[in-house]
Amino acid sequence: MTRAEDLQAFLDRTPFAQFLGMRCEIMGDEMTTVLPFQKKFLGNVAINAMHGGCSGAFLELTAMAQVFLLSDLKRPPKPINITIDYLRSAKGEDLYARAIVHKLGRRMASVRAEAWQAEREKPVAALQAHFLVAEDG
Repeated sequence: MTRAEDLQAFLDRTPFAQFLGMRCEIMGDEMTTVLPFQKKFLGNVAINAMHGGCSGAFLELTAMAQVFLLSDLKRPPKPINITIDYLRSAKGEDLYARAIVHKLGRRMASVRAEAWQAEREKPVAALQAHFLVAEDG
């Protein structure tokens, strides 16, 4: 099984990833996650704005998927702390994200992820997180 297939299996057994319907596109060494828009994601229907919890959870899953992809983990990384900056309103359309693992150690990973819609240069939200990656003995 390839690492991409392992990653898809990881997402398939993650209930919230299933609920969101997110998918990963891997081209070379870059992974982009996609959150296809659904009406259930709207937090404010009056202004067609996506709920912040939806975009935040999507960013968290993107960061976890990137750590999983780059490591030898058999299980998902465990969040230690997560900070999300909501930079602008996410509209009712598809959301994309990429994550960068700044440090992947024996016990911890430090990750930054950004989500955007129409233009990658205009992110709607950014995440900084630390994950426990040490396998339980």
